[in-house]
Amino acid sequence: MELRVLRYFLMVAREENITKAAQLLHVTQPTLSRQLQQLEQELGVTLFRRGKYNISLTEDGMLLKRRAQELVALSDRTMQDLTNREQDISGEISIGCGETRNMTLLAEQMTAFRQKYPLVQFSLYSATADDIKERMEAGLLDMGLLMEPVDIGKYDFIRMPWKEKWGVLVRKDSPLGQKPSVFPEDLLRVPLLIPRREVVRHELSAWFGETYDRLEIAATYNLILNAAALVRQNAGVALCFDLGSFYEELIFVPFASAVETGAVVVWKKNQFQAQATDCFIKWLRNTI
Repeated sequence: MELRVLRYFLMVAREENITKAAQLLHVTQPTLSRQLQQLEQELGVTLFRRGKYNISLTEDGMLLKRRAQELVALSDRTMQDLTNREQDISGEISIGCGETRNMTLLAEQMTAFRQKYPLVQFSLYSATADDIKERMEAGLLDMGLLMEPVDIGKYDFIRMPWKEKWGVLVRKDSPLGQKPSVFPEDLLRVPLLIPRREVVRHELSAWFGETYDRLEIAATYNLILNAAALVRQNAGVALCFDLGSFYEELIFVPFASAVETGAVVVWKKNQFQAQATDCFIKWLRNTI
């Protein structure tokens, strides 16, 4: 597979119309159709369902779309990194970020870094630690701000200074919203929205103790902002960190016995880093 053909494929997948895609790619429609047919023959699968006026992806086509996006993005990043090596410090630094108050500190350092190196751009990707690590392994992210517990055996890291405190996000007008803190027994018979990561749920089960098996799990989530919308609609209460106010009608209530979680900035060990990324890592080592 050639990268050029994968770019053609992605354009057609986006536009769902070969004629329009050909115009945007500045190639003729017969040429584009022939390239797609050759790609299907090379892979031995059907990538598109062809209708009279548009086309759509098959399951094999959707799989290729995900892989092609990763390959094209990695190619573009590699080209950019190699092109910028001999110039003033510039280029893109991609960072995967979990939801944590430590992002405030990292944002301060990113802002200060760009004041000194204005040709650098940051690309942020918000996700859980597991998703971020997967994208780092694929070469799509340079660094990650990960919430513990997390296995960082493959990575060099800087430990962030702030600890995140666990509690529940509830409506202010709920009985729990009137409490200074909550005990495990307070959350029985209450619909709960809990983090999706299995390792985090295991950590929380230690706080709940024997009551954990009696909890009513209404939903799981990976981004607290989405869970907050459910809390706002009175669908339940969300187990989360204290990240500040999402909505005026919501309030964070801490666990009665403190449960804290740390955060780390990580990058792969023994791996070549682009000049901008390497410079930013050194910057963080000196400032955090």
